[in-house]
Amino acid sequence: MHLPRLTSLLLPLQLAAAAAAAASQPPRGRCNDVDILAGQHVVYSWAASSAPPQELLDLTRQGLVGGVILFGENMDANTTTNVARLKAAYDASPAPGLLRRLTGRRAHFFVSTDQEGGYVRRIAGAEPKLSAKLMGSAPDPAAAGKAGGEGAAAALKQFLHNVNLAPVLDVFREAGDFIDFKERSFGNSSAQVVAAAVPFLAAQQAAGVAGAAKHFPGLGAAPHDANTDLQPVTLTQSLGELRDVDMKPYEAAIAAGIDMVMTSWALYPALDAKYPSGLSRKWVQGELRGRLGFRGVTITDAMEAGAIAPFGDAAATGLLAKKAGMDILLASQRNVTQGDVIRKAIVRGLKSGALDHKEFDAATRRIAEMRSKIVA
Repeated sequence: MHLPRLTSLLLPLQLAAAAAAAASQPPRGRCNDVDILAGQHVVYSWAASSAPPQELLDLTRQGLVGGVILFGENMDANTTTNVARLKAAYDASPAPGLLRRLTGRRAHFFVSTDQEGGYVRRIAGAEPKLSAKLMGSAPDPAAAGKAGGEGAAAALKQFLHNVNLAPVLDVFREAGDFIDFKERSFGNSSAQVVAAAVPFLAAQQAAGVAGAAKHFPGLGAAPHDANTDLQPVTLTQSLGELRDVDMKPYEAAIAAGIDMVMTSWALYPALDAKYPSGLSRKWVQGELRGRLGFRGVTITDAMEAGAIAPFGDAAATGLLAKKAGMDILLASQRNVTQGDVIRKAIVRGLKSGALDHKEFDAATRRIAEMRSKIVA
C-alpha cells in the first residue's frame, strides 16, 4: 500500500516516529496528519439556522475542519451557543495538538463573517452602522475608519467570531458601479481608501479579530452588473493603472500588518489572460507575494462563484487555487459537502504530487500563525 507522504514540517525525530506509526492502517475514526492539515486550509459553511449540522460537528471533532463562515441566516439568539459547540469540538480534536507540534503555535478555531458596515452586515443592526463610503467621506476618515473597525470587532466577538472578511480596499470608479452601489468602497481614490480602511483594519486586528483586505488586485473598475458571484468578469485596466490605483491600498495595508488578503475572481488580462486572480500564480505568487511582499495568509472568495465555473467543479478549482498559492479556500455554498470535497481534493493533490509539499507546509505555518493571534 502506498502510504501518504508526511509533510516536511515534521522534525527528523518526529519523522521516524510518525513513519513507524503510519506503518499500519489508522484506527477507525482517526485521521492521518495530512487529512487534518488539509482541513485547516478550508473554511466550511452550512445553511438554514445557527445550529451546525451533525456532519460538520463530527468532522470538526476528527480535526478535519479549521474554520467556518457564517451568514445572516446563521445569526440568531443561539449563534453564540452553537459557535461555542464548534469551538469545543475543535479543541477536543487532534488538530490543535498537531498544529502546535508542527508550527509551535496554538491555532484557534477560525470563525468568520462579512461585517463590512452599512448594507453589508451579517450581524444585522450591529456596528459598523456607517457604510465604507460614509466612513471614507467623513470629515475625519481615519477616526471614522478606526471607530468602524472597533465596532466591527466588538460585534463579532459578542458572537464568538474572530475573523472579519473586511475591509474592502477596492477603489470605485463611477457612482453606482458594482462596488459602489452598496457603498462598499471607502472612496474613488487610493488615498481616500487608505485613509479610512487602514485604521479600520488596524483597530479590528488590535482587538484580536483578523482582517481580510479584498478583492485583490481590485474590483473598483467593475461595472454595475459585473458580479463574479454570478458570472465570469474581465477587467481591462492596464497593469500600470492596476498598480498605481487599485493596488496602492494593498501596499498600505501590507505595511500596516494586514493578516489576510482575499483575491478577486475577475480576470485581469494585463497580467494573466487565462486565469482569474485567485487561480493565477502570476497574481498570487508573482504580484502579491513577489512585488508587494505580502507574507500573510491568502484566502479565496467564494469557491462556488460563477466566475470560476468554467474551470471545473469544486475539486478541480480547489486544486487550481492551491497551485496558484492560495492558503485558505472559502467553501461558502452553505453545505458541508462542498468543503469536504475541496479538502479531499487537496489530500489527493498532495499524495499524487500535483501539489507541492513545501508550499503546502509554508501555507500551514502562515495559517497557524494568523490563527494564533486571533481571540479564542
